[in-house]
Amino acid sequence: MRLLPIQMCRPGMKLSKRIYNEEGLVLLGENVELTAKLIQRLEQCGVSFIYIHDPRTSDLVVPDIISDETRHRALSEIRTNFKDMMDRPNRKSGVTYPYIGKAFRQVMDLVIDDLNDNKDAMVMLMNMSLVDHYLYQHSLNVCVYTTILGIASGYSRDELMAIGLGAMLHDIGKTQINIDVLKKTGSLTGAEYEEMKRHAERGYYLLKDEPNIPLLAAHCAYQHHERLDGSGYPRGIAGDEIHDYAKWIGIVDSYDAMTSARIYRTPMLPHEAVELLYAGTGTFYEQRMLQLFRDKVAIYPLGITVKLHTGESGIVVDINSSCPHRPIVRILNNEYGEELQTPYEIDLSTKLTMMISSVNEGPSLVEAAGI
Repeated sequence: MRLLPIQMCRPGMKLSKRIYNEEGLVLLGENVELTAKLIQRLEQCGVSFIYIHDPRTSDLVVPDIISDETRHRALSEIRTNFKDMMDRPNRKSGVTYPYIGKAFRQVMDLVIDDLNDNKDAMVMLMNMSLVDHYLYQHSLNVCVYTTILGIASGYSRDELMAIGLGAMLHDIGKTQINIDVLKKTGSLTGAEYEEMKRHAERGYYLLKDEPNIPLLAAHCAYQHHERLDGSGYPRGIAGDEIHDYAKWIGIVDSYDAMTSARIYRTPMLPHEAVELLYAGTGTFYEQRMLQLFRDKVAIYPLGITVKLHTGESGIVVDINSSCPHRPIVRILNNEYGEELQTPYEIDLSTKLTMMISSVNEGPSLVEAAGI
């Protein structure tokens, strides 16, 4: 299989990895042949990359970070409960609302169990779902990525539950933001930006008295936009005033936002997003946290096309967990762009003089994919 940006996909290509709908159910299965209409629909729904069949990488298997069951349960709970909260201002007075803590704790148990069964899990692209609202998939992504970092940090199960719930619900305050502001595709006015910023405080007040939701999770919603130098919001707190959980979520929240497709911009690739995060070392984010985050991110995702400084190009077929920025690459084309009859693999962790010079700029990605 090969990972292609949706803009480079062509009719006739076949999916090699499932695409999910907004509730985490399989929408398009393996071997579905793409049509122009399907490609357009996927792009409109925010699917940034898809895996397609490539006979020269047919042996490549890309594991899912979490199971289909967990994905479905998580997205279903997030979507149902967030939509309910969006509707609350329109409900009649005297109507009671169900508590959300129990349902989300059950989801977190599934996420933690899945990730504990895969101790080597890394932060990999999860944006291969159709969603009717960016907020839902983003909430799940941030939860899964943050829990991976919590496990790598040696957190106990109770600590993983607290930080995971904080991550899953960090943006719940956006359910109380005017929908026109929330879904606006252009630049926000000054007043609209101030309205958007209120989601952090509103999230805290939604969660702080919620049974089965740790108070720390509420503080994650409150603090995830605070920054090390005090330049964040809503309170402008700095340094040790910000809880470590919120610092982790702040990093992951920024990363997922940068690597997700939005109506008003195309997504960054993981290595680009990590580089931008590093620009905030010591001002926005803790250096020690960024170092661990970098070590747990699949900077060059499995199946992506890379070009080496020698001019050769190929596909990332394996990730060195101890050195993820130096993956194993299957070379498919020589320095002249000619297809090799016998591809070979280079482990960049042992070839330190070789560098990746570009991504998704190999010779004719479409032809290389067998179309």
